[in-house]
Amino acid sequence: MTLFYSTSTWSSQPQLTKETIEAYKHAAEKKNWRIVQLPNGFYQTECQDPKNEDNWLDITRRETIEGAEAAVDASIEHYKKKLYYSLNEPQVVKTFK
Repeated sequence: MTLFYSTSTWSSQPQLTKETIEAYKHAAEKKNWRIVQLPNGFYQTECQDPKNEDNWLDITRRETIEGAEAAVDASIEHYKKKLYYSLNEPQVVKTFK
């Protein structure tokens, strides 16, 4: 299962829904993540489904617990950035005269 991924087409900037913003907020909190060890020895990172607290969505698999924890931290930072840029105006990084 893929987390928070969908495709669509549009002719202008995509408009985020309230549901998408809430999903980003949910994924940006470490308390909503866990790591489980699979029978093959790999570690799987999972994020709690925001719509169903009893369901966990598998995200990545790593060979080591350290790699899995780094993947969780990177995912949290990713969703924090998505949330920040979704809620704020575009930032001017350079102007020309």
